[in-house]
Amino acid sequence: MSTFLKYEQRDHVVTLTMSQPEQRNPLTGNTAVEEFLEAIDRISTDRSVRAVILTGEGPAFSAGGDIRKMKEQSSGHVDGMRIREDYRQGIQRLPLALFSLEVPVIAAVNGPAIGAGLDLACMCDLRIASEKARFAESFVKMGIVPGDGGAWLLPRVIGLSRAAELSFTGRVIDAATALHWNLVSQVVPHDELLSAANRLADEIAANPPQVTRMTKRLIREGMHMSLASLLELSAAHQALAHQTADHREAVSAFLEKRTPQFGG
Repeated sequence: MSTFLKYEQRDHVVTLTMSQPEQRNPLTGNTAVEEFLEAIDRISTDRSVRAVILTGEGPAFSAGGDIRKMKEQSSGHVDGMRIREDYRQGIQRLPLALFSLEVPVIAAVNGPAIGAGLDLACMCDLRIASEKARFAESFVKMGIVPGDGGAWLLPRVIGLSRAAELSFTGRVIDAATALHWNLVSQVVPHDELLSAANRLADEIAANPPQVTRMTKRLIREGMHMSLASLLELSAAHQALAHQTADHREAVSAFLEKRTPQFGG
């Protein structure tokens, strides 16, 4: 029985809701990582899923790490090598899994996204914020470094200078600033957040799902490949795309001036 993550599917869209609002949806000290990995594996193998929305229950998106767990790690009673392995086998598996997931993921940030909570939002492909959202790369305030990949993710979302500013100060920024810095693509009234996220998810889901997955793969691989290597990969993916039934349907619909019907 899930204790952290709610999994709901509507047509081709899955909504994942972090559901420990009393603790502000922490990502450590609970079963969050294991449940995320199970959900990601389920989504990856379910060809009916074309888009994912990730949000939080209650006033927060995610407050990041569990402070009680941090107290244990700083007590001197836990070996440093054990802590290192806990990161490798725990929270660090989450960015790797989300990075590899080919289905587009939208973070619907309903409230504060702090520390690992901000990094979780950055693991997603798109971010929409409620006007109540707040963001902080707050690890420095706790005397630790981003242990979940934030030092790799955040600069790729908002640029090196902005990422350095957030990481070195631990400052909290509001939704309007996040929009100005391109951390999010939309800010909407709080009560309209999930409606806006679902509209975007439906727009994505209306496109050919196999091609959408391949497009996400190219974008992700392009983050660390050379142009020449990406062009080679693009040619291989394009050769596959040209042979799909959805491509044939798109061409026919365009020539016949009608709305295409994509089957996947």
